[in-house]
Amino acid sequence: MPANLPEPHVFLRSLFDAAVAAALPDAASIAPFLPAPPKGRTLVLGAGKAGGSMAAAVEAAWPAGARISGLVVTRYDYVPAAFAAAQRAGSTRIEVVEAAHPVPDEAGRRAAARIGALARGLSEDDLVLCLMSGGASSLLALPAEGVSLD
Repeated sequence: MPANLPEPHVFLRSLFDAAVAAALPDAASIAPFLPAPPKGRTLVLGAGKAGGSMAAAVEAAWPAGARISGLVVTRYDYVPAAFAAAQRAGSTRIEVVEAAHPVPDEAGRRAAARIGALARGLSEDDLVLCLMSGGASSLLALPAEGVSLD
């Protein structure tokens, strides 16, 4: 192997990392797809392994003076560090919570129940932005009455 080429595993890892970075949502990539703020409230609901990144992108792209709130559930340790810090400081408008994936847990059940409650009482003046990515089905497990997560 010529001396100026990286080791194959280093090269392949750099390609993988570049592809993942290009797929992550950010404010600039999501802003053109967001509708204008409605007369009523804007509610962000979602789940998935990319939920935290999507919520952070929507929050950053949404106009500062426009109302927005919501709840998104993502896998444990998948909330972007900067967004998690802002959330701890109380400076986010969208709440991101964590739950288990791929096996549902009680945190996911609670999040699913909260999301259902938030969706009640919406009107035609309200807007719901639904952020879903892979893993949403296990992160939003809400068994019927009498059925346990076990």
